[in-house]
Amino acid sequence: MAEAFAKACGLEASSAGTMPAQATNPIVVQVMKEKGLDVSKHRPKVLSREMIERASLVVTMGCSVDAVCPRPLVLSMKKKLVDWGLEDPKGKEIDEVRRIRDGIEVRVKALSLHH
Repeated sequence: MAEAFAKACGLEASSAGTMPAQATNPIVVQVMKEKGLDVSKHRPKVLSREMIERASLVVTMGCSVDAVCPRPLVLSMKKKLVDWGLEDPKGKEIDEVRRIRDGIEVRVKALSLHH
């Protein structure tokens, strides 16, 4: 969701996770279509060291699993890091996914104003 909103705002962005799903969550696809953004072709990717190296800013959505949180690696590479403290939409009902989506949208738009 963040990648789609960022690109819609004209930002260069890539979304990845430390434990990505096999496919894009169909509820996420549905709620993003409500915002006019099609993420149905997006395929979850694993966050790589190269992605972090290329980034000027790394945003985490909420590191709830310390064993796989990229924070230590990002900080060791002296990259700017922001954690938005958002829940994973996996397993959530549609209204909860909408709330998460809207939180991401607000934060991405705020980032776009500073870049």
